[in-house]
Amino acid sequence: MGLRYLATFLRVLPFGLFTFVSVPVVASTIELQIHAAVTPMLVRCPEKVIAYQTPRPYREGGYETDGMVALQAIATQISMMQSDSFSATWVGTLRPPFQNCQATAGMSLVDAQPYEGHSYLRMRLLDGKAYFILDMTGMRDANNFTPVILDKGIQQANPRWSWGGTD
Repeated sequence: MGLRYLATFLRVLPFGLFTFVSVPVVASTIELQIHAAVTPMLVRCPEKVIAYQTPRPYREGGYETDGMVALQAIATQISMMQSDSFSATWVGTLRPPFQNCQATAGMSLVDAQPYEGHSYLRMRLLDGKAYFILDMTGMRDANNFTPVILDKGIQQANPRWSWGGTD
């Protein structure tokens, strides 16, 4: 019971704090670059959205990664739209400056380095809404299994998740 409470407590702490064993938590910063679908001079779109992911301490047999996206920077009234073991979609109302933005976004930088891999974090901005998608489809772990979403929700008005696989 005590370890479960501690794990829950640590999950809600801001990224970058130290864990109970004095090992620094290293969060990766993920930039999702937004690409407008119409001439940018006609509408205003945000340039990017920032997400963070932090690996949990190693456990024999598998791994877990916690994440969050700062969606509140561009949207309000964020809620879970749909989810299953492999995909989750959150939706929010775009803030007034971006209400007419029609765009998509995918992972472009991880820790300030270009990202060329499978973009399992994506967005659509359409009809006054921002849709943030976490999608394990097409991903494989070390044993060729698809990683699964272990937890998803909203904390401090932003989407949060945990996903993991086998090693």
